Amino acid sequence: MNECSFILIAPFRRLWRSVISTRGKTNGSKYQLILEAAIKVFARRGFYQTTISQIAREAGVADGTIYLYFKNKDDILVQFFTYKTRQVFSGFREELNRGVNAVEKLRNLIRRHLEEFQRDRDMALVYHAVTRQQDRLVKKEIKEISKMYLDIVAEIVEQGQAEGVMRKDLYMSLVKRYILGAVDEIINTWLHSGGKYDLVSMADPLIDLFIRGIGNTDEIEKNISEAAPPPSDNTDKS
Repeated sequence: MNECSFILIAPFRRLWRSVISTRGKTNGSKYQLILEAAIKVFARRGFYQTTISQIAREAGVADGTIYLYFKNKDDILVQFFTYKTRQVFSGFREELNRGVNAVEKLRNLIRRHLEEFQRDRDMALVYHAVTRQQDRLVKKEIKEISKMYLDIVAEIVEQGQAEGVMRKDLYMSLVKRYILGAVDEIINTWLHSGGKYDLVSMADPLIDLFIRGIGNTDEIEKNISEAAPPPSDNTDKS
């Protein structure tokens, strides 16, 4: 394992240790039942409008049972990011490893991202609402998750540059945020539509846009050529 691989994989190991050690309740069915119920209620009502009683009712448990697994409603939101969301994002690495080249890895990453969010629309709604508000309760967790994703994108782009299929003069910070921002906006648009179309169908057009851009290369070269001033004739005609 090279140094770059260790740097990228280490955060996932730490995250999973954090998940597994979450008061020893991550593997308990009640913990997951309550967490899933909370996500559903948060998605319908919004985090700040949701009460513990509403979550308990959705989970089919007594209000007091909630406090056996979570300190309060704020803790449920934190656990959503330290368990559910990180579980989804860490799965991106598995999909990435199935690609044989940079373009295939990027396609796998984007497709898996869209599949996961389409599979659990409630999770997607809560994630997008909270991350866009940069909620103070999970600001640190949001930052860590974003860094994970951006690091994966950087790894793909660097491989693409080494393979010669991606430009070497790219401004990496801009490229990473361009890709993450585009995927994020596609998911957000899908959510606002009520999930009325196949989100995953957007993966290939998005990859094509990332790789090819929006310009017609032949026409661009032609326009540059036509706009260029004619070569000067320095021949001495005297």
